[in-house]
Amino acid sequence: MKCKFLFCGIFWAIFAVSAAAAVRLPRLISDGVILQRDQPLKLWGWADPGEAVSLRFNNKQYETLADGAGNWQLLLPPQKAGGPFEFTITASNEISVSDIYFGDVWLCSGQSNMELTMSRLKEKYPEEIQNCQNHLIRQFEVPDVYDFNNPHVDLGAGQWQSLTPQTALHFSAIAFFFAKEIYAKTGVPIGLINSALGGSPIECWMSEGALKQFPSAYAELQQFKNGDYIRQIESADQSRERQWYAEMNAKDVGLSANPGDWQVMTVPGYWTEAQLGAKNGVVWFKKQINVPKNMVGKPTKLWLGAIIDQDSTYVNGKLVGEVTYKYPPRIYYLDKDILHEGINELIIRLISKIEAGGFMPDKPYLLTTDTDTIDLSGDWKFHLGAAMPPLEPPTFIRWKAGGLFNAMIHPLINFKIKGALWYQGESNTGRPAGYADAMGAMIADWRRHWGQGDFPFLYVQLANFQASKPMPEESGWAELRQEQLNSLRYDNTGMAVAIDIGEWNDIHPLDKKTVAHRLALLARKKVYGEKSLSAESPQPQKVAFKKDKVVIKFRHVGQGLVSKDGQSIRHFALSADGKNFQWADAVIKKNKVYVKSRNLQRPIAVRYAWADNPERVNLYGKNGLPITPFEFED
Repeated sequence: MKCKFLFCGIFWAIFAVSAAAAVRLPRLISDGVILQRDQPLKLWGWADPGEAVSLRFNNKQYETLADGAGNWQLLLPPQKAGGPFEFTITASNEISVSDIYFGDVWLCSGQSNMELTMSRLKEKYPEEIQNCQNHLIRQFEVPDVYDFNNPHVDLGAGQWQSLTPQTALHFSAIAFFFAKEIYAKTGVPIGLINSALGGSPIECWMSEGALKQFPSAYAELQQFKNGDYIRQIESADQSRERQWYAEMNAKDVGLSANPGDWQVMTVPGYWTEAQLGAKNGVVWFKKQINVPKNMVGKPTKLWLGAIIDQDSTYVNGKLVGEVTYKYPPRIYYLDKDILHEGINELIIRLISKIEAGGFMPDKPYLLTTDTDTIDLSGDWKFHLGAAMPPLEPPTFIRWKAGGLFNAMIHPLINFKIKGALWYQGESNTGRPAGYADAMGAMIADWRRHWGQGDFPFLYVQLANFQASKPMPEESGWAELRQEQLNSLRYDNTGMAVAIDIGEWNDIHPLDKKTVAHRLALLARKKVYGEKSLSAESPQPQKVAFKKDKVVIKFRHVGQGLVSKDGQSIRHFALSADGKNFQWADAVIKKNKVYVKSRNLQRPIAVRYAWADNPERVNLYGKNGLPITPFEFED
């Protein structure tokens, strides 16, 4: 995950110096660039005011003059897919750009599930990574920068990277699999612009003009234009965190040689379920492992599932890994000399700042070599090092409205694209109402800035997440999915449904290949002309409320609807008042679904898969795609 942020004042100081120098190109137009085929292309840059600038390309020359501010641009006629080519730009100096290809460029944006790289998935897809070499699939990773005051005209860093087993680890996983499938179908070079940031609400990605119709977000942007205000917040956050850690470390008896008596707890699990109860602070865990001779001296992996929040992990007294926040899977690679035959000791210093601390269930807790495995779940000894009050989380300034658009989207708008891929929404589940309006405003805003008409905008509906519940319930995640479904009203959009491929205990589900495939299906049909392809998940088209049942007709059913596992359709609920819901039976008849409850007459509302995690959904189209969750009222 990208986490280092560049302060915008430094960028603009550097830019002011360089802009007054010799002819210069934006970062995006650099060695290895993939430019959008079949469209007139704007090539732009900076030079001295009034300076003559010429471009030599493919035995032709194009000329222009820089304006009074030193900006220049040239228009290149549409080019067919192919390469490699070279540009030579001449003014008072000369620069060259090599290894240029023309193909299709996709902007990949959103929050962490788009940002998540193949390095996080290397244990799940080792062969995909090992066999991925393709010089004609390339990614440009946009640096994580925010600015509330000025739209940036260039990026402070970044370069085009061709896909290799080494660079693949830095590719967005969704973009990686999407590009591979599209390339396999078209043979056209694929460029990926990865401009995503974990945790970002949708309002971060909207321009100031677009935010004006959302008063609270617009006010937030104005507030954070004040640099002194930001510095005060950052100073207070840093001071609060330093004091908390200093007090915890001073109190932590586990840092002494003999921390005292140890108790027993079952791992995985949370210490709120053990004798400790609801406490934050630091807890030490240890376990003795009997390692056989055949596992010694081999490459070994220590799998510690997911830990809440922060761990420092030691094997036989040697630090083997540490992670400072809860989301990354703990997979630590042990040097060959760490383990020895017989009893080895594993110790974890686990810090919980605000949530219930412990080890996430349904994750792997193992010690493995290529041939052997030791299960680490079960009884562990634990000792409270220091109890602390919860640590108030920091103010994530980078997530405030408008900042990411200025620094991570605006520098891209002169660069022609084929379309956009979007995976975001988790950070808006606490306030889902109006998300469709915000999404429509953002899509229109981007299209207006790019000036490419209604370019394709393909997005992912939120996956299932969190523990499933036995009874119908209200759900911010379900409301957000409904808002995403409603966003299909905007022209040239497509939605990939992911309600069946999430993980209850991981907001970052690992199956990015299926998500990317569903996006690629949409692209192949809507963008690449495979009109007969069944690419969309079935969606409710017409809902008829009868005296004792509800009849739902679907669009995009293709060859029909089916129960994927052959069992009764799950997750339909009906209500007679629009507030209180109860489970209902559902049957498929001629591509319609009939929903009925034995205990309810005159239903006025129907819901399907309306939960954070509607576990084991089984209503699918025969094209293999799951039905979207939805709600309808009479």
